[in-house]
Amino acid sequence: MSASSLPPQIPGDPSLPSTPEEIASLIALGEEDSKYLVEDFFRNPEKTAFQISPGGQYVAWLGLYERRQNIFVQEIGSGAKAIRVTSETERDISGYLWGSGTRLVYIKDSGGDENYRLFATDFDGGNPSDLTPYEGVRIDIIDELKDNQDEIIIGMNANNPELFDPYLLNIHTGEAKQLASNDNPAEPITAWMTDHEGALRIAVKLRDGINTVLMYRDSEEDAFREVLTTDFRVTVQPLFFDFDNGSTVFVTSNLGRDKAVVVRFDMARGEEFGEIIFEHPKVDVSNLSWSRKRKVLTSVLYSFEKRHRHYLDSQTRELYESLEQQLGDAEVFVVSTNTDEDKFIVRTFSDRTLGKYYYYDRTTDALTELADISPWLHSEDMADMQPISYQSRDGLTIYGYLTLPPGRNPQQLPVVINPHGGPWARDSWGFNPEAQLLASRGYAVLQMNFRGSTGFGRAFWEASFGQWGRCMQDDITDGVQWLIARGIADPARIAIYGGSYGGYATLAGVTFTPDLYACAIDYVGVSNLFTFMTTIPPYWKPLLEMMYTMVGHPEKDREAMQSASPVFYTDRITAPLFVAQGANDPRVNIDESDQIVRSLRERGVDVPYLVKYNEGHGFRNEENRFEFYKTMLGFLRGKMG
Repeated sequence: MSASSLPPQIPGDPSLPSTPEEIASLIALGEEDSKYLVEDFFRNPEKTAFQISPGGQYVAWLGLYERRQNIFVQEIGSGAKAIRVTSETERDISGYLWGSGTRLVYIKDSGGDENYRLFATDFDGGNPSDLTPYEGVRIDIIDELKDNQDEIIIGMNANNPELFDPYLLNIHTGEAKQLASNDNPAEPITAWMTDHEGALRIAVKLRDGINTVLMYRDSEEDAFREVLTTDFRVTVQPLFFDFDNGSTVFVTSNLGRDKAVVVRFDMARGEEFGEIIFEHPKVDVSNLSWSRKRKVLTSVLYSFEKRHRHYLDSQTRELYESLEQQLGDAEVFVVSTNTDEDKFIVRTFSDRTLGKYYYYDRTTDALTELADISPWLHSEDMADMQPISYQSRDGLTIYGYLTLPPGRNPQQLPVVINPHGGPWARDSWGFNPEAQLLASRGYAVLQMNFRGSTGFGRAFWEASFGQWGRCMQDDITDGVQWLIARGIADPARIAIYGGSYGGYATLAGVTFTPDLYACAIDYVGVSNLFTFMTTIPPYWKPLLEMMYTMVGHPEKDREAMQSASPVFYTDRITAPLFVAQGANDPRVNIDESDQIVRSLRERGVDVPYLVKYNEGHGFRNEENRFEFYKTMLGFLRGKMG
């Protein structure tokens, strides 16, 4: 691809990406007879993301128009034909909701820039509207206002790209009324929360960049007052108000403890009270569900090796037991309900299938299948995702998942090590198309929740601070050694692949443990901790002091940050490397990938480099996903067989 063939003023260095011919040669290398194609694992579903309307009369979903995900609506039980109500062709719709009984609201960005704009349309496709026609502005939804048929509350950084102000937005006219000001960059408000009537009554701000200040007011006529100030390592996360809309809120909290629990919190007094609603000895609890109609707590979800549900309400238990009896062994989740809570959208899934959507009428106990998300993939051909654990060299228990290729003796296998992004996130059990694709080609896949992965308590998270490329990387290396010691991995055929922080871990792996990996794939990964810190999106800048604590300060920790930045040590890289990047990535700037490719190329090392100029932090357009994973397979086959 030559510079003259690209549009002007494109991000990155246009001389670096591999030519289409070079990418095509890798794709050809990976082609082989297989029951399933790359497209089978990564194509957009024909129907997904079902939601029922508040009145229970209509069902909406994301379906395909010109291979892009658009909104469709159909009247339930009428036999009427489905109506396509949007016509997006450049990019999939990122998400949608029923703004009222007859109007849908949806978001999308441009080319992966994550500056999400808000649009609306009637359920029959009429009266389409761009509700937030602002360039370079990002929209977040604060409250859907389910009892309000005309408005929602959004956060918008139109006044200052670093700060989000709350607005009451009319979903018919686009009229926006600012509800409060977030005009103090020294103490930015990072979160807003409403009560059950939609009144804005809780705000969370940062002080000195590292202290979290919980603020509260009795009504919107009152000023916010400070309730509790904690170091950012302490979590007191408001979930929702108690049902009388008083001063009690339900929170997840690790105040004075290691694992977060669900408990009541009195905003007037600034303290927890009453018995803990739910806790788990090994993992944080961050979810609490409730019935909007009956005003009762219903259940808690938590994730350990798999997802588990703890019931707080007999009706909810009976509902799930009835569904599970009808649907067999699959994991079952209610994903949408009408206002009367007698009609539901139900989804199933497992580690071997993306599952199905169903419509369930509780009054008749009738369950109707709506869609099989990926009927072209047969669960009996897919691989099991096995929960595993191993010990790190300094004694931590690392939990993870091992996917083995079906029908193969699990000894001396080629392996792909796949650390997750974030890094303050976690891998969970379920259907993973990347792992399934690789397993279908004979590779074992190891995913691990290295230290810093969320959900395993405060101490486990804090153990990652300042440990990029160090103990966090050791946890990944220890997982590789665990596989080798058990004879599962062929030591000569181990690859590492990851996206975002996983891309950083990939680069760190081939830089700091160069003899461990046969090859590596870096997908939108960080290569230079200094430049990464200076190219983050503006709305991350209020969090910089936290990032300095968690990753490193560019002045105080300069030596440590340099020693953890792979770009400065490319002379150590001996394993072949493939790099992929979205040019519009707002989180990991394209320069992160350009730097590592340029450095290796200057040393005479050939690095296949795939850049997509209509993508951001990961490839959303399915044709780009197809090209990336086909290239990956060709690269792996050429380097590991």
